[in-house]
Amino acid sequence: MGRFRQWLGWPPPRRAAVPAGTRVYAVGDVHGRADLLEPLLGWIAADHARRGGEARLQIVFLGDLIDRGPASAKVIDLLIGADRSGADHHVLSGNHEEMLLTILAGESDGVGAWLDHGGAETLESYGVDPARFWDDPEALPRVLRSAIPSRHLALLRAMGDQVRIGDYLFVHAGIRPGVPLDEQTGRDLRWIRKDFLSSTADHGPVVVHGHTIVPTVEYHRNRIAIDTGAYRTGRLTALGLEGEARWTLTSRLDRA
Repeated sequence: MGRFRQWLGWPPPRRAAVPAGTRVYAVGDVHGRADLLEPLLGWIAADHARRGGEARLQIVFLGDLIDRGPASAKVIDLLIGADRSGADHHVLSGNHEEMLLTILAGESDGVGAWLDHGGAETLESYGVDPARFWDDPEALPRVLRSAIPSRHLALLRAMGDQVRIGDYLFVHAGIRPGVPLDEQTGRDLRWIRKDFLSSTADHGPVVVHGHTIVPTVEYHRNRIAIDTGAYRTGRLTALGLEGEARWTLTSRLDRA
C-alpha cells in the first residue's frame, strides 16, 4: 500500500500526534510499587528537562495505582506530592480503584474478591490487619473510611475515566469497539479485555491503556499497551509522546 500511495503521489498517512507545545508521559499500572514509581517520577522530570523547549508537561496515570504491591498508601502520597510539581496531572481510575470505592460506599459483597486480588496488601499499607474481614466483610467499609486519610480519599474519588490529548485517548483497560467515545461505560473503560484487545477497528484516536500485562510496550495501529506488570515483574513503564514521537522510560528492580 505504501508503494501504491507513493506511485499516486499521495502523502504518507499521518501518524498520531499530540498538540504542538505539549509533552505527555503516560504511566502504566503501579499496583502499590512505590519503589518503582518514585524513581520513575524523577526520571520523567529529568527527561522533560533534557528535552528542553517550552513544552507543557502532562502526566497521565492509567489507574490501578493500588493493590497487589506492598505500598499503596505511599503511592497515593507520591501522587499528591507530584501534583504540586507544576505539571498537569490526569489520574484515571482502574478496576482496582473501582472495587475500593464501591466498598467505601458501603457495599460489602465484593470484599472477599477485593482482598483476594490485592486489597489485603492495600489494607496492610494503611496499618490495618486484613485477616478478620474475610469472615466479617460488613465491618470493612467503616474501618476503611477511618484508616484512609481524607486527602487520599479525595484523590481516589476525583479520578476520571478517560482523557483525550490530541490523537490519543488514555483509559485504564480499553474501550468498547463501535461505541462512540462519549457513550462508553465506566465499567468497560476499567474492565474490558478480549473484545477490545482483539479489535482491529479504527477507534479514531489511538487508545493508550494498561490493565493487561505485556512483556514490553506493544504498539498496535489502534492502541498502545503499556502495563508491564510492575507488581509481578518489577518493571513500571511510562510512555512519552511529543508531536509524532514516541519513547519509553522504565523503572526496574530485578526480582530475586
